[in-house]
Amino acid sequence: MITLQEGDKAPAFKTKDQDGKTVSLKDYLGKRVILYFYPQDDTPTCTQEACNFRDNFALLKKQGYTILGVSPDSPESHTKFIQKFKLPFTLLADEEKKIINAYGVWGPKKLYGREYEGIYRSTFVIDEKGKIEKIVRRVLSKKATEQVMKS
Repeated sequence: MITLQEGDKAPAFKTKDQDGKTVSLKDYLGKRVILYFYPQDDTPTCTQEACNFRDNFALLKKQGYTILGVSPDSPESHTKFIQKFKLPFTLLADEEKKIINAYGVWGPKKLYGREYEGIYRSTFVIDEKGKIEKIVRRVLSKKATEQVMKS
């Protein structure tokens, strides 16, 4: 499994957003990016996290951040999620888990004694030059923005 560290170059990627438009990390050079990985659209904890970023969107934008959410859901699922919760940022579809694997956020998990493969909820802050500035590995969905802003 890949274990990225703060200071590493962020792995490049290319995928579709909620509108089916191709997006790559290169498109964001010169901008600070919050790249957050979450398991599934419209589930309780993922919704809390997305809404936390939504509710703090103006503050984050003022600080120069662009927000990109990544999950294995389809562009269509992302569109519904964005519309339902009025999310003002881009969601990336990673149905083949290429980005998820490149960032090392997929692996064995346990829930109610059951083992399965899934996403480790994680947030990567990427600087203007494409380097990982900060990694939050234990995301608290209701405090996602706070965790990103804390130095």
